[in-house]
Amino acid sequence: MWGLTGEELLERPVRLRGIQLGRVVDVLLHPGEPQGLGLDVFCGDERHRFLPVSAAEVRDDHVEAASSLVLLDLRPDSFYRLRARPLSTLRGTRIDDRRELHDVVFGPDWRIVELVLEGGERVPLDGLVLPGLRSR
Repeated sequence: MWGLTGEELLERPVRLRGIQLGRVVDVLLHPGEPQGLGLDVFCGDERHRFLPVSAAEVRDDHVEAASSLVLLDLRPDSFYRLRARPLSTLRGTRIDDRRELHDVVFGPDWRIVELVLEGGERVPLDGLVLPGLRSR
């Protein structure tokens, strides 16, 4: 999982013991830390559900859910919709005066370790602030 980008997670099937539950359509980031919080999974019943990263194991060709019980309804008024930062809304925002964010790179424990800027340039997160990072 180390070095995996948000883009590489998109459209990846989410499975539970071989049964496909849905597919990843967005990555939700922690509101105050540079870290993945969960995955927005579009399920077979055409509903969006939240899969916490602590209950998700990224495999070669899919994401394995620890249980179907960990997939939470992702309604517009849910805590995760209101507080988390969807990666899709951060794409194209300015990191500094001249560069735009294209993607993020996850390291161990879903921490963001690098930013992918326009043109594919990868830079360490050190010293840069993700757009919309809320202070505590």
